[in-house]
Amino acid sequence: MMTKGKSKTPLKLGLLLLLCPLLLWLVLLVILPQLTMLNISLQERIAPRIYEYGFSNYIEFFTEPLYWNTFLRTAVMSIIATVLTLIIAFPISYYIAKMLRGRAKGLLLVLCLIPFWVSELVRTYGWMILLRESGVVSSFLQYIGMTEGPIEFLYTDATIMLGLVYSSMLFMVVPLTSTLESLDDSYIEAGYDLGGNGLSVFWQIIVPHAKPAIVSGCIVVFMLTLGNYLTPILLGGKSSLWFTEQIFTQFITRFNWQQGSAFGVLLLSISSLIVWLGLKLSRQSFSKVMS
Repeated sequence: MMTKGKSKTPLKLGLLLLLCPLLLWLVLLVILPQLTMLNISLQERIAPRIYEYGFSNYIEFFTEPLYWNTFLRTAVMSIIATVLTLIIAFPISYYIAKMLRGRAKGLLLVLCLIPFWVSELVRTYGWMILLRESGVVSSFLQYIGMTEGPIEFLYTDATIMLGLVYSSMLFMVVPLTSTLESLDDSYIEAGYDLGGNGLSVFWQIIVPHAKPAIVSGCIVVFMLTLGNYLTPILLGGKSSLWFTEQIFTQFITRFNWQQGSAFGVLLLSISSLIVWLGLKLSRQSFSKVMS
């Protein structure tokens, strides 16, 4: 009995040591900053360097139409970008998982990864070079005679959407591909043998199997899109009206850390509520989706 107890102690100690970096990362870089931001957001400046606690920073968000309209626009566009990413990524993932074999599968996965070997800033500037008035696309359209003059493709909602979908694609393709690879081909064959067509097999066999990956991919893409700053600002210009720009303005331009912190807390809270509603509507649990 003593030997078993002694043998379990090193195992527990080893597990604790392995978990220490993760726990430190969560506490120091996630939990503590969020609690600090919450504390700052509840402070009201009543005089220079004199603060008292209150909810005026949150009330400002709901009473100023610019702020909540900007958040609504950001949330709606993030949801649309998530849906478009799923629609584009699903056939790509199915093709990689079920149609390709050997080196071809690895090559296509590498091609999906290559754009993410550079930073988001470089990728966004690449789109700006392609879509600006004197860019590649406009010059090509003039060369083939489709347009008489240069066309500015930047600074529109469509351009913002293009950039958001492009920057999020990998985070939808990877979970879908890994989940679809685990789907036994015999289930699909059985669906056809029982009289099913392509649509019924897709909805009754493939989609239910891939549902956890669909939900997890949508959560990651939605959260990344909602919190994106570079892509909407660079591709959409000053009129992009993205909520992260409002947070940046409060912190950096106006030096109003209390209001900026309130916006940050609201962004986290409302986005978490939207994710929770999505889990409820899809009848998925967070632990199952992220497993």
